[in-house]
Amino acid sequence: DAPNRPPHLTAFMGWKAGMTHVVRHVEKPGSKVHNKEVVEAVTIIETPPMTVVGVVGYVNTPRGLRALTTVWATKLDSAFKRRLYKNWTASKKRAFSRYAKSVSEKGIQAQLDRIAKYCAVVRVIAHTQPHLVNSLSVKKAHIMEIQVNGGADMREKVNYAHSLLEKSVFVTDVFEKNQMIDTI
Repeated sequence: DAPNRPPHLTAFMGWKAGMTHVVRHVEKPGSKVHNKEVVEAVTIIETPPMTVVGVVGYVNTPRGLRALTTVWATKLDSAFKRRLYKNWTASKKRAFSRYAKSVSEKGIQAQLDRIAKYCAVVRVIAHTQPHLVNSLSVKKAHIMEIQVNGGADMREKVNYAHSLLEKSVFVTDVFEKNQMIDTI
């Protein structure tokens, strides 16, 4: 975590779209291929925007992190709700309907204040939008928690996470061009 950087997300999700090859110039002194061109295989990953649907705050305990509270969005995409059901067509599709009725802006702000006051780690819950990828036959969204790093204090992280709630996040918001990243 770098407190001198502005708050930012640390992960993104995508699907493998295919593979190709690139020719690159190697600058590695001492290597046999120094100052030569090599052909390497590369993977193309399709990354449609993800939607943030929740904010989770974690407190440190002697046994590790424990979730203190979760703030959910009031409007949830049907692809996200599909993931919560085993059989979507036979269900009544009422997930989060009571939560949306009972929650108020004042209640959300109170929970965000609790996260800012007590928590050591802030993460957002985000889901993919598989309907934006034509080659996929998946209708259920994949859900993941993404840690928020950066920011001088927890309040800044919480405000950043709250500003992303119910909004789409693009891969260009998370990673920069030519940035070295790990894939799983």
